[in-house]
Amino acid sequence: MSVTDSTIVKIRDLIISGQINPGDRLPPEQELALSMGISRSSLREAVKALSQAKVLDVRRGDGTYVTSLEPQLLLSGLSFVIDLMEDRTLADIFEVRRLLEPSSTALAAQRITDAQLEALRLSMVSMREAHDPEELVIRDMDFHAQIAEATGNTSLCSILDAISSRAVRARVWRASTLGMKTMTLSAHQLILEALTDRDPSLAHAAATVHVSESERWLNEHLSVKRHQGKSPSHSDTHIHMTQTLVEQGAVT
Repeated sequence: MSVTDSTIVKIRDLIISGQINPGDRLPPEQELALSMGISRSSLREAVKALSQAKVLDVRRGDGTYVTSLEPQLLLSGLSFVIDLMEDRTLADIFEVRRLLEPSSTALAAQRITDAQLEALRLSMVSMREAHDPEELVIRDMDFHAQIAEATGNTSLCSILDAISSRAVRARVWRASTLGMKTMTLSAHQLILEALTDRDPSLAHAAATVHVSESERWLNEHLSVKRHQGKSPSHSDTHIHMTQTLVEQGAVT
């Protein structure tokens, strides 16, 4: 293990042990380096790495602080990392979504509030009124984001958000297919009804059917593209959709 990696571990242990808490300022550089038995340059490298990981916040002229360590902050880079994955891994992303989203929906069924249910009903209305595939996907993503939020699990929300943003282009392809809007609305209605009944088993089943159908469609679509010798990247569509989602607050 390099000196920098060893220093990162030592700072992590200070936080885990409670010697340094979220929001606390780290001791002065010289003092901290001396206590760890390392050089100041090694400490600076470790601090730089932890700053990029959103663990530390370096404030010029003020010192270095531990961040809030909230899941949304620590996992904020996950979406960026997933976005760098090549298109051949897109099927893997949908597989992960199939593993996580039904469980998330089942958990939401146990914790969702009346106000959150009403917000989902309004989200369904906006989906029905969507005029094109892009708008439908935006409303679709918002619907699922609200369900994740209803779990009260911020770590799960951050992970699902990252996965959702990576799957944007495939969802646009699917939404552009004839008759797909009707199928999408029907699947979401079943999920909403299960959540309204606060039935975890039914919610899990409804979400599983919905996500599995999307995954099946993607695999068939990619298979056709491979046989045609065409790339399924559709990068321009992805870039355009990401910009639209950012503007409307669906992706952060």
